[in-house]
This record gives sequence, C-alpha cells and structure tokens, in this order.
Amino acid sequence: MSKKIKIHQVDAFTEKLFHGNPAAVCVLDGWLSDDLMQKIGSENNLSETAFIVPKGDEYEIRWFTPTVEVDLCGHATLASAFVLFEHYSHPTKKINFHSKSRGMLAVEKNDNVLTLDFPVDSVNKVDVPESLLNAFNLKPQECYKGKTDYLLIYSSQEEIENIEPDFNLILSSGERGVIVSATGNDTDFVSRFFAPQAGVNEDPVTGSAHTTLTPVWSKKLNKTFLTAKQISKRGGELKCELIGDRVKISGSAVTYLVGEIEI
Repeated sequence: MSKKIKIHQVDAFTEKLFHGNPAAVCVLDGWLSDDLMQKIGSENNLSETAFIVPKGDEYEIRWFTPTVEVDLCGHATLASAFVLFEHYSHPTKKINFHSKSRGMLAVEKNDNVLTLDFPVDSVNKVDVPESLLNAFNLKPQECYKGKTDYLLIYSSQEEIENIEPDFNLILSSGERGVIVSATGNDTDFVSRFFAPQAGVNEDPVTGSAHTTLTPVWSKKLNKTFLTAKQISKRGGELKCELIGDRVKISGSAVTYLVGEIEI
C-alpha cells in the first residue's frame, strides 16, 4: 500500500517567486528512515529538503541535500517555519525547532518577515589552504575557518561577481563548502557560497553561511546590525544581527508548490 506525504516547496529569503533559495518541506507524523529521507532529498534535487516532526508544542528538524544530511540549514528552516505559519496555522508568532547538532533553533514571525535565531559559528583566521588558492581565479585578502566552511574575503563586490570556482579543487578542501565575500555596493556585505561536497555547486542563498559571515563583518565594520545580499543568479536579501553568541537572520518567503509524494 502506498503512503502519501505532503510536500511544500518554498522560495526563501525573497519576496518574489523564482528568486531566493528554493527548499522542500515535509511535515511528518513521525520520522521516516534515513535512507528514505535521503532518497526524497535526491529526488527533489533542491539544495535542501527539510523534514519536521511535531514534538509537543515544538518540532524536530533535519535537512538533506541531494547527497547528504547536513548539520544546519538556514533557508530550509525559514521555509519550514513559513509552511507552519502559512499552511498549518501555527498559533503563536514563534516556533522552536530542535536540531541534532546545533540545539534549539527559533524562528519568529513579524508580518511577512521571518527571523531565524541561530548559534553563531566559531570562526578563526587561518592561512589560505593551497587547494583554495588554486580553486578560484582571484586571490583572497583573508581566510577564515568555521565549523564546516571556509570564508574567503575579497576587496570588492565586483570581484565576488567575477569569481570563477574550480569545483573539483573545492571538493579537495574536505569541508562542507566555501563562502566568498566582500563589502557590498549597496549593502554591508555580499557573498556567494559553493558546496560541491554537499552536492550543491553554488547555493542560491545560504542562511547558515551568515552565522559565519555576521561575526566577521560585525568586527570589520564595527556594527552589530548588517544588511546582506547573496549575489547568486537567483539572488537573496538578508538582514543579520549579532547578539552575543547568537545571530538573528531575517528574510521573507513565498510558496511555489503544494503537493504529495507517493511512496
């Protein structure tokens, strides 16, 4: 007998359809097997598919790329909250998600803006690994290392726009991905994110990367509230605030698809 699973696809960190970062969201009664969730993530072929299960008044959450389960995903968490608010009539303006590796993740709703409350990344300045020196057509000014990603700092938005990555060399870095960033022309900073290790060559908008970007740019610009753009082809806009050891990341979302998976 086949089983039907409700699925929503949401464009996150944008107010316009076909922009931002698309994520699939499946609200489950109980956990599916890891293998099945990975197969669904692969079949969806989006940078992220989120699975959420009610736990009292809160939810457990997990995220799968087309190839692996990841420790943290911002845009799919924002998309999950959006689905619960818009399609499941969540009764309060705040949702708490429990994640396996990053603890409690909260999302608050204020009109059409959703705000993620995530733990700040632990970031250290390091020498640029040899593999990354050769992975891009432009040499970075600085390199930082977070828990799962490298962050390369460049001198201008134009350099970020013109970067040409070698995905095979990025793969050899051994980390989840590489963020490239610089001050923006009309925002505090801009970025792009490359994660071939996770089956996503370039992610359209990466909420989790901003847990790394925010403390670095907060220190550089001497401010705790920052505006940001991820300048991928689809593009996305975020507002970030550093509060102690937490980062608040705000954006909007829109529904693209509501359907059913038949297993």
